[in-house]
Amino acid sequence: MAGGTVAVASGRRRALQGASGWKGLMHNSRVFLIAIFASLGGLLYGYNQGVFSGVLGMRNFDDRMGTAVSNPGTEGWLVSILELGAWFGVLCTGYLADKLSRKYTIVLAVCVFCVGVIVQTTAFHPSSIFGGRFVTGLGVGSLSMAVPLYNAEIAPPEVRGSLVALQQLAITFGIMVSFWIDYGTNFIGGTGESQSEAAWRIPIALQLVPAIVLGVGILFMPFSPRWLVNQGREDEALAVLSKARSLPPDHEMVQIEFLEIKAQYLFERETQALKYPQWQDGSWISSFRLAVADYMSLITTRTLFYRTAVGTLTMFFQQWTGVNAILYYAPTIFKDLGLTGSGVSLLATGVVGIVMFLATIPAVIWVDNAGRKPILVSGAFIMAGCHLIVAVLTGLFHNSWATHRSEGWAACAFVWVFAMAFGYSWGPCSWILVAEIWPLSIRGKGVSIAASSNWMNNFIVGQVTPTMMTHLGFGTFVFFGASPAFSFVGGLFILFFVPETKGLSLEEMDDVFGFVGLAAADQARQDDINRTIGLSAYDDEHEKRDVDSITEKA
Repeated sequence: MAGGTVAVASGRRRALQGASGWKGLMHNSRVFLIAIFASLGGLLYGYNQGVFSGVLGMRNFDDRMGTAVSNPGTEGWLVSILELGAWFGVLCTGYLADKLSRKYTIVLAVCVFCVGVIVQTTAFHPSSIFGGRFVTGLGVGSLSMAVPLYNAEIAPPEVRGSLVALQQLAITFGIMVSFWIDYGTNFIGGTGESQSEAAWRIPIALQLVPAIVLGVGILFMPFSPRWLVNQGREDEALAVLSKARSLPPDHEMVQIEFLEIKAQYLFERETQALKYPQWQDGSWISSFRLAVADYMSLITTRTLFYRTAVGTLTMFFQQWTGVNAILYYAPTIFKDLGLTGSGVSLLATGVVGIVMFLATIPAVIWVDNAGRKPILVSGAFIMAGCHLIVAVLTGLFHNSWATHRSEGWAACAFVWVFAMAFGYSWGPCSWILVAEIWPLSIRGKGVSIAASSNWMNNFIVGQVTPTMMTHLGFGTFVFFGASPAFSFVGGLFILFFVPETKGLSLEEMDDVFGFVGLAAADQARQDDINRTIGLSAYDDEHEKRDVDSITEKA
């Protein structure tokens, strides 16, 4: 809610911080390992996303679920009801992440996720799949927001992009694994009428294994230091930062980071007290009114509305690249491109998972060197080109794939190139952006609103794609690739309207998203907070070092 917190010691902190990329990850190995473990939430998200596309093409599942699969309209609901649950879940998670902690929110999300998976695994009728996928979606949506938020808040600035990108790497790993598990279990009992129910029940049930590991293991992970400061637990926050950075609590680097977090917290708390003095009694109703005011500030405060627009539109463009249309319906798409037989189409789908996973690895290593903007812009333009090429090939040969096998494989290849482009760009970088752009006091709520845009648009894509494939055919690829509101314009949006955030602390985001409107009284209050807690001393020391350096050179 603050108009802008000036990180006065940021110059000194940058001088002290380590390298980015692989070297930075090794230097911050403790945080790296914590983020890898927390990113099991991304694996659940990706596995669930990928596994159902294979299940939809299995004979036994189709026979048992009947018209729920054979009718394009109900098939769309069967897929997209998970996204509807995720949309609702992620909206609830904004409040829970701030109230319960990021860590306990992950535990709660895992419990809900497991209930949904059990219902699906034991399903005998479409109603159980619908209900189970909705409940699973509640957990998936919550994890999709809580995990990148947790990783962003424990990460040092120089590797924050890499650590948040681990979420997307885990997602693509989950997708890849799910495709190949589907491919293997598809042969249990044969691929025809004799196919066993285990062919689809086993891949659905396997989600429980990483979910339980995450739910139990996260209890042994530290709380977010920024959440601890927001709860007034400063000693714990300092201890977590010290251990995470492998430095003593009194080290200059740890102290600067801690004081920057504390300064922002104090400024936002004082601002809230001045704006809403009538709701400072600590009662439940006052806390509820303050939470509503926080949500309203996302659209009524100019700098926060800018961030809200960046977050929600980034997620809008991510989904309308059509990536989930390809992930959910990949086997069907490959059949339409001339690959006959469920085994062949599942095999081609498995390649999608492999190339997307491999393409995400460079993003994890180099996103903090290259920056968010160049990666997002290049990925958007490549994806738009792939859609158009597949649309042209399908338009020319959709009635004669049998006699144009090479063209069919060429179309498949460009689907794989599309997956690669998404894997290194919009997959990881969109989540990095929405996790890092918010002030501390409303970070949970801000991320939840941006992530809800992802899931609502995901829901719409999943709902309309079967009908589009049935009635539009190759026009589906034209729609996703050539519409002026999607991949190409998404790249232009990032290019012209989104600031670069690499290398900045979370407390410095106010600098790049603007705090020009900060009133003089507020700026004076911020400066007073900085002096009171000792943060200005580091800025003075940094300026003295600069002067001494200039003097020596002279």
